[in-house]
Amino acid sequence: MMTTTPRLESARWYVVLVLGLVYALNIADRYVVSTVLEPIRKEFGLSDSGVAWLTGVSLAFFYIFVGLPIARLADHANRRNIVAAAIILWSAATAVLGLTQNYWQFLVARIAVGVGEAGGTPPSTSIVADNFPRRQRAFALTVYALGLPLGAWLGSSVAGAIVEHFHSWRAGFIALGVPGVVFGLIILLTVREPVRGRFERISEAKVPSATFRETCAFLWSQRSAWHINAAGTVICLWGWGLLFWTQTYFERAYGLSTAEAGARLGTIYFWAGTAATIATGAILALPQMQDPKRIAYGLAAVVALSTIPSFVIYWTHSLSLATAMLWIVVPAIYLYVGPTMALLLNFLPANMRAQGMAISLLTANVANLIIAPTAVGWLSDTLAGRLGSNAESLRYALLALSLTGFWAAYHYWTSVRTYAADDARIQGTTVTA
Repeated sequence: MMTTTPRLESARWYVVLVLGLVYALNIADRYVVSTVLEPIRKEFGLSDSGVAWLTGVSLAFFYIFVGLPIARLADHANRRNIVAAAIILWSAATAVLGLTQNYWQFLVARIAVGVGEAGGTPPSTSIVADNFPRRQRAFALTVYALGLPLGAWLGSSVAGAIVEHFHSWRAGFIALGVPGVVFGLIILLTVREPVRGRFERISEAKVPSATFRETCAFLWSQRSAWHINAAGTVICLWGWGLLFWTQTYFERAYGLSTAEAGARLGTIYFWAGTAATIATGAILALPQMQDPKRIAYGLAAVVALSTIPSFVIYWTHSLSLATAMLWIVVPAIYLYVGPTMALLLNFLPANMRAQGMAISLLTANVANLIIAPTAVGWLSDTLAGRLGSNAESLRYALLALSLTGFWAAYHYWTSVRTYAADDARIQGTTVTA
């Protein structure tokens, strides 16, 4: 059993902090698009499905195609360097978005953002996993996941205020992109690459990285990991898919400006998301929460119960009630990140973690950036002719999407059935009846 000195303990928590800030910038660069979605749609003369393709699908396609090779590289190369290069690329491309003057320029820059973001989370979570033993990973990754509410606040409230101040949606991209380039240099200078597989019972530090085919086959055979990944994917379809359109919906349904909607939503994202993530970390630090089954059952219950208020947000015509329901739903959308990452990584060997996380992000981004935006946009465009209102058509499209939260809860609940056998495979032991 490895012991840690106070200096080593501080160093590895510094890594979590720095990589959490990387995650925050990643999320901020995504949320700023949702914040200025309506101004972009109007300037370029797009339909709901058209703006969804430009802002979401274009990023996701290239994120998917580039993400897997980068993750393959991260399973045997220096992950710190990959993260630093990735944040510099996507941040520079985000700033360039603010300089674009037409549809095609925006599309090319958005693709570059997707290429850069593909090198962020998989190697980052793999680094965190190799800095902590299995029993502490859920807590460490939950601290890392604090970057999610911080990034959402930056991309909503801060970006919205900047857009309002400069009277231009382009200013939000420039303000959030430039700091990331500097931050990439800080990572290169202050973060060290950890020994791969250092806390595993069976050392895998010298085991060559697995191929993509081997990782997919192993992930499929690990039914626990398969259901955990499915749960996280559907939560992205449900929660992040809803949040992708909520700013636009509030502007249309309640006549809010970009800054007003951004401030309202950003406040909820930051305070509710942060409180939920911190509370989740505190709960996961308890000895009785070391059992992964309890974590999965807890996530299933939270997501299932939160699906009901997620429906109410778009069913009601009251801004006050919709806002109150968001205070309930947003924590559920945020708190799942750290525990789900930890559950998934615990059921994957060290030489497959970056690729396994990339596969997880691939399916999540297909759900979040391709299926949800385009399906909601298409349904909204289809219903607009009958309902005579873009706000009403978007409302019905979001009501349909809100019910998918029950689907995510089902996968968490089902995942526990094979935990013992799947965990034994990772630990190099066998299970007897």
